[in-house]
Amino acid sequence: MAATLCSKLLPKQGWLPLTQSVRHGSKAVTRHRKPLHIQKQKLLAVTQYIPPAREFPPGAYPSQTKHVQEDNDLTLLMKRELKKLFEDCKMIAVVQNSSSSAEDMMTLRHRLYKHNITVKFFPNKVVRSFLSDSIYCNMGLLFVGPTVMFVSKEPKVKEMLTTLRGSPQMTLLGACIDNTLLSAQGIVSYSKLPSMTVIQGEVVSGLSMLTSHTAYLLQRHPAHLSQLLQQYIKQQSSDGSAEAAPKAEEAT
Repeated sequence: MAATLCSKLLPKQGWLPLTQSVRHGSKAVTRHRKPLHIQKQKLLAVTQYIPPAREFPPGAYPSQTKHVQEDNDLTLLMKRELKKLFEDCKMIAVVQNSSSSAEDMMTLRHRLYKHNITVKFFPNKVVRSFLSDSIYCNMGLLFVGPTVMFVSKEPKVKEMLTTLRGSPQMTLLGACIDNTLLSAQGIVSYSKLPSMTVIQGEVVSGLSMLTSHTAYLLQRHPAHLSQLLQQYIKQQSSDGSAEAAPKAEEAT
């Protein structure tokens, strides 16, 4: 019965919806701001508020002008001593002192003094101020914390390293040897090099060997030539005597 009722209510062409959606084209957007007139732009630019520069209270920031502080007499005296030290000594080592007692330091100084190595104490501020105006300016980075200097007129590197092995609280940071800045590893490598006497002996032996070899080569050819000439003369004399003997027999 429901089927027959629905067939009577619906038209023969089929069921049609009551509302239909119709798609329209995109609408024009009218929300863009209109460009300002050129005169209004100029007026706004001229009348724009510029806030004044903020003034900071005095002392809030460090001053840009550097205050040069003059050295006192004690500082000048230590700088002159450092200058003389760098001019006279060929080895200047920087060692960090890690809580070494006075007794250990006295023992270390006595051991180093046996090898003509002296221990010097200077304030790090004075040393850095002196090195900043010298050719050893890169050495100033080593003077941080409690440091001491081992100086000697000759590069006694092996003796210094041997002595430092008995003092574990002393750490070698670097050194200036023969106007060359070396690190701790560079000092160890330098200690493995042969001494200057050995190197000079090797150079002299090499030069003498070359000289003797050159003299041998220069004397070899004349000696060989003289031997050949002597042998040729002997051969000529033996041939002449052999030819003269048959002629004498024929004559008799």
